[in-house]
Amino acid sequence: MPVPYKNKPLNRSFMREEVYKTMLTWIMDGELRPGEKLLDKELAESMGVSRTPVREALRRLEDKGLVESSANRWTRVSEVSIDEPEKIYPIIWTLEELAATQAIGVLADEHFILMEKANDKLEKALSSGDPVRASLADIEFHDVFIKRSDNPHLMAILRDLKISYRRVEVTYFEKDASGRYSLDEHLRIVEAFRAGELSEVQAMIRRNWQNSLKRLQQLASQKKHDNN
Repeated sequence: MPVPYKNKPLNRSFMREEVYKTMLTWIMDGELRPGEKLLDKELAESMGVSRTPVREALRRLEDKGLVESSANRWTRVSEVSIDEPEKIYPIIWTLEELAATQAIGVLADEHFILMEKANDKLEKALSSGDPVRASLADIEFHDVFIKRSDNPHLMAILRDLKISYRRVEVTYFEKDASGRYSLDEHLRIVEAFRAGELSEVQAMIRRNWQNSLKRLQQLASQKKHDNN
């Protein structure tokens, strides 16, 4: 796949951070695919910068497990492992249940409307076969109550965890339309929030993530079966 082109000039004052965020977005959105070779010269030219900030960004991405390298031979985007969600999803749903506990007393109609709008975006993205927009809409839905927890430490931990899982979500939505089941699960979460039923909210958040994990595992099993 050709290296994406960054047609908007980077802000020189924040170049290192912008180069990092640009490359991070390309990987999460699937513009740089798993296994794709990364050449610092090519990436630097596409962003109109020197190789130095690109190399720094590659090191940071490698620290997050999104890039892998072999000394003086190659650097490439890490493969998406089906084992990763099994480790990450339980942590995410546990932290989201905590966020719901802290948010339920301060959520208002405006927040429920935002969640419903995010779910509408998810439905449209799934219908049009756009995995990137589907993933972003799914994150937008959950972010409404996470942000209302007003817990910056919790939000920061979840943000970092979701960097790791988003690539899986993009791949998942790209290959499977059963993400539609999340639409009904999301609506039940909103209904439970509106009713002030914390235990139901937490149960539905957990179910939403568990069902997503099951669907991923089924896809992986089917893919393995097809390749044999």
